[in-house]
Amino acid sequence: MDFPGLSIGWAEYDEGPTGCTVFLFHRGWTMSIDKAGGMVGTTGDYDWAHALCFAGGSLLGLEAASGVVAHLFASKDYSTNHIPLVNGAIIWDYVGRSNTVYPDKELGRAAAAAAVEGTVPLGRRGAGRSATVGKMRFPAEPGGQGAAFREFRGVRILVVTVVNAVGALIDREGRVVRGNRNPATGERRRSIDLLAPGQVVTAPPEPNRPTQNTTLTAVITDAKLTAGQLKQFGRQVHTSMSRAIDPFQTSTDGDTLFAVTSNQVEIAGPQVTPDLLGMVASEVAWDAVLSIAEDPV
Repeated sequence: MDFPGLSIGWAEYDEGPTGCTVFLFHRGWTMSIDKAGGMVGTTGDYDWAHALCFAGGSLLGLEAASGVVAHLFASKDYSTNHIPLVNGAIIWDYVGRSNTVYPDKELGRAAAAAAVEGTVPLGRRGAGRSATVGKMRFPAEPGGQGAAFREFRGVRILVVTVVNAVGALIDREGRVVRGNRNPATGERRRSIDLLAPGQVVTAPPEPNRPTQNTTLTAVITDAKLTAGQLKQFGRQVHTSMSRAIDPFQTSTDGDTLFAVTSNQVEIAGPQVTPDLLGMVASEVAWDAVLSIAEDPV
């Protein structure tokens, strides 16, 4: 992808396994945060920031963001005139109860130092290293990190998502493509059909480990948007992801989306409106989720 001013880095601990993914925004970009899940874990929450850090490790993994701060602070010769602002968010990706490995300050620093332009890893990489999906009834399957990029009438749109959802992944034909797999038959079914076939679900059963689920998403553009427009843009894209993840934004998910813009490209008139941009970005977000299912199980 070609996205000036944006660099992305990732680092992992095989001992977890766990990892983090870091987005560096040259000179700082504008952000809006949409927190829609019932168990959100974030830090920073700035509406203008130099970087964004996604990490595993549940609340302990928020430490990785401090490593990004340390890296950026050092890159400015420790000048107090350049205090870095870094937002962060986490998923629960622990494997086993005795696992004490989590994305710490050093891993965040390493990911920031490794940041490059033009690429982002897909599948079980970075913050998605041990992510899983489809936890409604059958054993979970690998989730991971997905991404998609599109240029639309002069505007760049990148979506990167780390899917560690209680729900399953759904393609554009309505088929379950990852998660909810019956190990005895190999059949995949929608969550509603697993839990209450032919009925309306009012209170689905709680998963065994309610803190294991979260989808983190960054929708990044270079369109010039006001603070209000960026907030609505992010909300629109986040809501649309319920088409791709079933169910989405439950009480046991920490689903959070960061809408980010460099504010470089003017949009005006019927050719490109903020609402139309949100529609296009929503399709890019679906592509990003589906890219995870392309990674072999």
